[in-house]
Amino acid sequence: MKIKNFLLREIKGFNIFEKIFFPLEIILIITISFIINDSKIALISAICGISYTILAGKGKISCYFIGILGTFCYCYISYKNGFWGNLALYGLYFFPMQIIGIFKWSKKLKKKTGEIIKTKLSNKERIIYFSLVSLLSLIFGYFLSQKGGNSPYIDSITTIFSIFAQILTVKRCIEQWYLWFFVNLLSLIMWIIAYTNNSNCLATIIMWGTYLFLSIYFLKQWKKELISNKDNNI
Repeated sequence: MKIKNFLLREIKGFNIFEKIFFPLEIILIITISFIINDSKIALISAICGISYTILAGKGKISCYFIGILGTFCYCYISYKNGFWGNLALYGLYFFPMQIIGIFKWSKKLKKKTGEIIKTKLSNKERIIYFSLVSLLSLIFGYFLSQKGGNSPYIDSITTIFSIFAQILTVKRCIEQWYLWFFVNLLSLIMWIIAYTNNSNCLATIIMWGTYLFLSIYFLKQWKKELISNKDNNI
């Protein structure tokens, strides 16, 4: 597929609200970042992160190309703020998962819209996933507390939840949005704490606040689409 045709396909399918809100949110972050002289790396990370979430929520494979750049930026700011769990997560896990996501999603795209075919877990799979997430979060939280990291249990939960949420993203499962909701909520709290300790990361706080909203928004959108698909197959 030619690059021009690919880009045109990727910008299709957005409703009026999305066409207005999504660009305004990015403009807001850029404006605030320059007003307060926020870290430029944090700004780039915020823009990439929000763009990634929007495109992933819309089921656009281009999210992974933006995700690669955003991963490098977030690794840097996690390192500067001592969030070792997040640093390991993004450097050793999220980066290769972007590559895997490209290949996995490319095989499950709708020909007409170029969006992914959305799915959901069985009840048994839900129990297995959420049990593992809870147990591993406690274990990793204890490990980080012994290493002297900042906010070890919040760092642990965001790390473990993100690992499983990314797996569910690649699998195209709606349950990812439940995990992303908790990741975004706790990450927002974590970065607010860092900001009160004189970390120059306001753009990152706005980014996570936007993520929180988007996780709720796309959960509702995916539910509507799955219900619609089910009704159409009856």
